[in-house]
Parts: sequence; C-alpha cells; structure tokens
Amino acid sequence: MRALIARMLSRLVREPRIDVVFADGSLHSAGSGSTAAVRLRIADRETEWRLALDPELALGEAVMDGRVIVERGTLYQLLEALVCGLSRQPPSAWAGALGRLRTSIRRIKQHNTPSWAKSNVHHHYDLKRAFFELFLDGDQQYSCAFFERPDATLEEAQEAKKRRIAAKLALEPGQRVLDIGSGWGGLGLSIARQTGGHVTGITLSEEQFARSSERAAESGLPVEFRLQDYRDVKERFDRVVSVGMFEHVGVGYYRDYFRKISELLVDDGVALIHTIGRATPPGATNPFIAKHIFPGGYIPALSEISAAVEKEGLVIADVEVLRLHYAQTLKAWRERFLARRGEAVAMYDERFARMWEFYLAASEASFRYDGLVVFQLQLAKRLDTLPMTRDYMAPAAAAGAGPT
Repeated sequence: MRALIARMLSRLVREPRIDVVFADGSLHSAGSGSTAAVRLRIADRETEWRLALDPELALGEAVMDGRVIVERGTLYQLLEALVCGLSRQPPSAWAGALGRLRTSIRRIKQHNTPSWAKSNVHHHYDLKRAFFELFLDGDQQYSCAFFERPDATLEEAQEAKKRRIAAKLALEPGQRVLDIGSGWGGLGLSIARQTGGHVTGITLSEEQFARSSERAAESGLPVEFRLQDYRDVKERFDRVVSVGMFEHVGVGYYRDYFRKISELLVDDGVALIHTIGRATPPGATNPFIAKHIFPGGYIPALSEISAAVEKEGLVIADVEVLRLHYAQTLKAWRERFLARRGEAVAMYDERFARMWEFYLAASEASFRYDGLVVFQLQLAKRLDTLPMTRDYMAPAAAAGAGPT
C-alpha cells in the first residue's frame, strides 16, 4: 500500500515538494524543492490501505479523524497540490473505475423525495446559526459572491452578487417574486427593498426559516418566508429566483424542477437560476462531500441542465459562467473560519472543525484548478419577454434594480 501511495503522489505532485511519513516511520518525497513545503504523517496501516484504495473519500476522513496530520505547511497547500495535479492528467484506471461506479448509482444517492430533501437540508443547513456567522458576511450570503474588483471585500462582493441577480430578473416595481431556497433571507429582503415587490421565500431549513422570518418582521418590508418544498407551492409569480438550491435537486428530478418553474411563472415571467456547475462532462459527487457535507447533492454539467430546460418548454435567455469567483469566495470563508476556528471547536468539537476546514480548503482548490464554476441561467416562457440585448443588465446591476 505504501508503494501505491508513493506512486500516486509522484504522479500527481510537481510542486511544491511534499514529504509523507508513513506509519512505520519511512519517508517518501514527491515534487520539486530542496525543502518540503508540506509534510504529512499517516498514523497507521489501516489508513494507508484506505488511502490507497479510495483516496477521494479516505483523505478527508483521515484528516477528520486525526489519522493524517499536516505537520508542516497547511492543509490548503496539500490539497492545492493534489487537486492541481489531478486536473493535469486523466485518472488512473482504478480511480476511473470508481468514478464510473459512483456515476452509475448517482440517481439512487440523489433520490431526493420531499422527505429525503428535508433530511439532507437538515444535515447541513440546520447547524447552529452562530456557526455560520463565524465566516459568512453580515447578510449571511452562503453562495458564490461576485468580485467586481480583485480587492473587493467579501461584503462588497456579496452585495454585487445580489445586484447582478436582481438585474437579470429584470424586476419591475410591485412584482411578485418567489425565492426558492431563500437561506437566511438576505436576497429576498434586498429585492423587496429595491423594488417594493412582494417576495415569498421558501426553505426546508428550520434554522434558516426562523432567522429569515425574524428579519422579515424587523424590516417591515413586503416579504414572507415559508418552511415549504418548492414542489408544494401553488401560486404563480412574475419572477422566480433560486440561488444555490439547484445543486440539491438531484439528477432524477431535473425535468420535474423545470416543469415546476414553468408552472410557477406567469406567461411573461422570468427566472434566474444560480447554481454551482462543472465545466466537464457529467460525473458523480465527490464521495467525501456526499457523505459528510451535502448528502443528496450534485454539481451538474451545463449539458444536463440545458437538456432538462429544453424539454420543459422554457427559453434559455442568457447564460453567464462565473469563473474563479467561488474560489475567491471560499478563500474568504476559509480564512475567516480559521481565524475563529477555536469557536467552532467550542460549539461542536475538533473533529467537526477538521471536517469543515477540509471541506472549505478542498472546495477552494477545486474551484481554482478542477473545472468547477458557477452558472447563472436566465429563463423565460416567451422569446419576447426580455429586451433583445443584454445591455440593460450592467446599468441595472450598478443601480441595484431591473429595467423600468
């Protein structure tokens, strides 16, 4: 097993140099450099076996359990080197076989019926509110920000994201807006504040519902939040927005989802779907993420989304691919999390904190080097609903509203 791990590292790592100390004390170095930037220790033979057989799952779990310890450098430096190496070459025969197996059973893993969907949401989003406050911006936007400038703060970038989404919705004063997966309420409140429209936000997270309802009551704005599955909404709306929720729909439900979007929209309605995506062909969810972070989740390829949209009678009016914006967002979250890591340990425990550090670091590296992006799709029911060019979007995004 040590030979397999050593061969794997030598194949992946070019720079910086990484030293691995195995359970018997032997040392293997991979990559260039006279001094190792990263040194890690594998605690026992069982962990070596697991790393050799299924590194995508085993590395994260070993870090969580304290069986892989980064003794020099940082966890992010380790993951950056590994993910960068993976992106440069095809997977090994064994890794490719594991990937094909996981892809073949993904519909089973993503069988997101209403009850399973609520359970999956509870697993992640019903953590303590104070935990998310450790690293999110003040508005608690838990999705990709939009960095108009490289030196923009997280707060500025999240405000820019909300303005950009509002612009693409082409909002008019007084319209009815449905926010599917409304989080802690920040986007819905911003839309109501900017346009005077009535916003209905729905979520399956009890923690998010409680906080967003508090914020709505405090604001006095025409906003209401519900603890409700999107499949159960009966009204029709002028606009539908969904940010960071489509990743939880499940590949077997894509056509159902877009059919429901079409049913929810009035004839001249507009929808904006903001979702993490992959710039590669369809695949499977990373097994560590699927097991420990987002059960039932999946990052779709654009081909999977567009095929479902086309079959449900919606028009794709505009597509934008946000490259590297999520890497910057995750970098900000990771740095804020590490600055207050002790508080996370106090709220939960050390294993939980290690899990979250791994998740944030691995996600940042994947968005920076491994073809993960964010798609924003503007949808309509009619070809003539929106202006013929997208020129209206930029001034609307700068002003914080849609065309009037």
